[in-house]
Amino acid sequence: MQSKPLSLTTVLVCGGLLVTLSMGIRHGFGLFNLPITQAHGWSRETFAFALALQNLMWGASQPFVGALADKFGAVRVMLIGVALYVAGLVVMALASSGTAFASGAGVLIGIAQAGTTYSVVYGVVGRVASPEKRVWAMGITAAAGSFGQFLMIPVEQGLISSLGWQNALFVLAVMACMMLPLAISLREPKGAAVQSGFQQTIGQAVREAFSNRNFQLLTLGYFVCGFQVVFIGVHLAPYLKDRGFGDPTVATVALALIGLFNVFGTYAAGSLGQRMPKRYLLSFIYLSRSVVIAGYLLLPLSAMSTWVFAALMGALWLSTVPLTNGIIAQVFGVQYLSMLSGVVFFSHQIGSFLGAWLGGYLYDRTGAYDVVWGIAIALGVMAALVNLPIREHALVRPQPVGA
Repeated sequence: MQSKPLSLTTVLVCGGLLVTLSMGIRHGFGLFNLPITQAHGWSRETFAFALALQNLMWGASQPFVGALADKFGAVRVMLIGVALYVAGLVVMALASSGTAFASGAGVLIGIAQAGTTYSVVYGVVGRVASPEKRVWAMGITAAAGSFGQFLMIPVEQGLISSLGWQNALFVLAVMACMMLPLAISLREPKGAAVQSGFQQTIGQAVREAFSNRNFQLLTLGYFVCGFQVVFIGVHLAPYLKDRGFGDPTVATVALALIGLFNVFGTYAAGSLGQRMPKRYLLSFIYLSRSVVIAGYLLLPLSAMSTWVFAALMGALWLSTVPLTNGIIAQVFGVQYLSMLSGVVFFSHQIGSFLGAWLGGYLYDRTGAYDVVWGIAIALGVMAALVNLPIREHALVRPQPVGA
């Protein structure tokens, strides 16, 4: 068992690579939309529901997974998450019904994401990094996940083209096994999660957060983030095909550009968030997303306009993540950071569920994505306004007895 404290370098490298694989693999699931639905004769809503369920399960399980990580150590949670991730990919490949596919892509991978992505990894980052470097370190980790999205898009498209969608999923399951040694490298010393000073139970921490207006506003804004990014990630490829771009290259390049520019956007957000009010940065990001989406819909559609849209959205894609988690750590401390981040993230994933599912549902009934694009624009404006009143000051709590 590891006895000496983790170094920040180890956490950033191993945590970043873990998030790279976990986020990167799922980012390419939109490329499987048409091959799988055409092979099985399913509607787009069937595929969209499975990925919507994935996001919902990810969010619903995240507070509990985060609480377990805070209490028993992140590494145990991560190892279980990796096992579920591998199992979910195998079930996706073998499923012959929409229900079975949803159990793999939705339930198993959804819970696996809770144990292998930001909230749990950020719990380790928050405990290892000093307050002066915390948001920057979170930005580094988020940038690593963004690089995974850029890296895995061409990899997954290449696997689908050369091996077929089913074998591509088997290969991804093997790649997911590489997360095991990375998780083990993040094993914290016993008692690392215990902080000096004011101590709380899990129940006290939850009640304190839910009664706090800053937490409520942050949670509401994060809902919008999930709706926008998952709708675009899942439905951009079929949207382009409907508009006459039969060659999947346009969508593949667009999704890869989102991942590439996401690297710069998340790193910049982490760096700026260390020096500027994070609430203003969040408001700017949400409002900018609405402007970019509106511009994309109003301008003539072309491959170039799609790639410019993807690059701009990529810069704004997950840049909310280090800022949101940074505010939670700054206001509430790091003792229950994984759990509280998970609670806020649940709101994000409810938005993700609706973005993925409504995209398929409304398309099947209207024959177009216009309504959902409009919803995404309106929600971005709302989120920009919601984040402005947030206050980032640490809570003043009673001193421990005998202090």
